[in-house]
Amino acid sequence: MNPREPRDGAGPGTVRPGGRTARVRDAVRRATLAELAEHGYRGLTVEAVAARSGVHKTTVYRRWGDADGLVADALELAAAEPWPVPDTGTLDGDLRAIARLVRDGFADPEAGPVSRAFVLAAGQSGAAASALQHFFARRHEQAAAVVERAAARGEVPPGTDAAEVVRTAVAPLYYRLFVTGEPLDEAAADRAAAAARAAA
Repeated sequence: MNPREPRDGAGPGTVRPGGRTARVRDAVRRATLAELAEHGYRGLTVEAVAARSGVHKTTVYRRWGDADGLVADALELAAAEPWPVPDTGTLDGDLRAIARLVRDGFADPEAGPVSRAFVLAAGQSGAAASALQHFFARRHEQAAAVVERAAARGEVPPGTDAAEVVRTAVAPLYYRLFVTGEPLDEAAADRAAAAARAAA
């Protein structure tokens, strides 16, 4: 999960890629991510985002409403962005690469705080929770290719639930990060991937 590189895209209010509306949305999204990284969800305000983005406060209120709207829109844009789904030639390698992508995203000094803020926001806001659910559903759709390829190679049975395999590979990482607070290193990511491969 790495929503720090926004691109112009279609969405509510977007007139055309690269148009003024897209530029405003991009500026507000970048400011939202920066504010989340610095202050977390509880410290996210429309006023701070407006000041950082250079977009007038009344415009931000009119289009995004409140902090929940800002978070939901940032996640909507992130969900639409491509994810570097690995293709190592084996399910073992692909699941290990996916687990390491997640681990590296949270370890990144810029993307990590934002990713953590999004997950924590979901525990405090219904709108953020819904947006995060959509974000993960889109990531699962993209990552399903690794299991579909594995089934075609005969590594797993046909009809194996691709999304469930991916969830099994990354869920232990989120458990360490947000429940137990245990260290999340590459070895932990690799163990989670191996457990998912065995389950598949």
